[in-house]
Amino acid sequence: MGTETADDAAVYQLDPETAIVSTIDFITPVVDDPFVYGQVAAANSLSDVWAMGARPLFALNLAGFPSDVLPPEVLGEILRGGASKAAEAGVPIVGGHTVKDDEPKYGLAVNGIVHPQRIIRNSSAKPGDALVLTKPLGVGVITTGIKRDLASAAVAAKAVEAMTALNRGAGEAMTAIGVSAATDVTGFGLLGHLSEMTVGSHVSAEVSFASVPIIGGAAELAEAGCVPGGSQDNYDFLTSSRTISWDERLSQSQRLLLADAQTSGGLLIAVPEARLEELLAALKSAVTLSAAVIGRVTGSDAGGAIQVTA
Repeated sequence: MGTETADDAAVYQLDPETAIVSTIDFITPVVDDPFVYGQVAAANSLSDVWAMGARPLFALNLAGFPSDVLPPEVLGEILRGGASKAAEAGVPIVGGHTVKDDEPKYGLAVNGIVHPQRIIRNSSAKPGDALVLTKPLGVGVITTGIKRDLASAAVAAKAVEAMTALNRGAGEAMTAIGVSAATDVTGFGLLGHLSEMTVGSHVSAEVSFASVPIIGGAAELAEAGCVPGGSQDNYDFLTSSRTISWDERLSQSQRLLLADAQTSGGLLIAVPEARLEELLAALKSAVTLSAAVIGRVTGSDAGGAIQVTA
């Protein structure tokens, strides 16, 4: 597997029983605390492996750092934060590379393994599948609110909780249950990643806005115009592609929340209806931040159309 369906990681088969899953991701700071930034970046990087139904084995650090502006202790805290989150996941960081850069950047190259017959793709959703989301949305809006001094400490803490939460439990739960397809919700927002799933799977889908979990405070910030440029770009692209049909009752800020660019978002899972309750129970046992049924795969469609209802 390579870039054909914009899946979350590359997969290289070694033998009939083993395939390597490889991914790399890094981000610029989304919070002021360098330790927390390192945690968020590591959780974000690890997520792609779990989204493929795989088990991460080890990781390498990747960092860019303005060493002529910030003291080395800041970089140390970033790396310490990443190491703490990787340790929580049971994934050793065994090396890495750092370059001088004008802006801090940090993430991981992660390698894992999966049985070739148990890979979970983003392009294998089936008509009748339920769509389940394992983290609430709104991180992009809230982190923009943090930068503009508009987000309260309580709202900011909720965003940090979401971004630092590992997708390990959700990934292991869906792998044990057996699902049709999955992806993690990151920079392209919920609808952007769902669109990759519907287009790749040649299916249509329906999403209910009322069923989508939103971090408390995010809706108010979005209504006040606190929307990052990336989220606006996502919305503009989705609108111009004509893939999305919007319920007229949805406000502009509500639509933007469904396109909000997430950092270390949850897993979006397409699961057969017969296994839905079992999956929800497994996600509850894994204590995921949410286990929300947000819609359905409604039929076959080469264009990957998505209907968003209020």
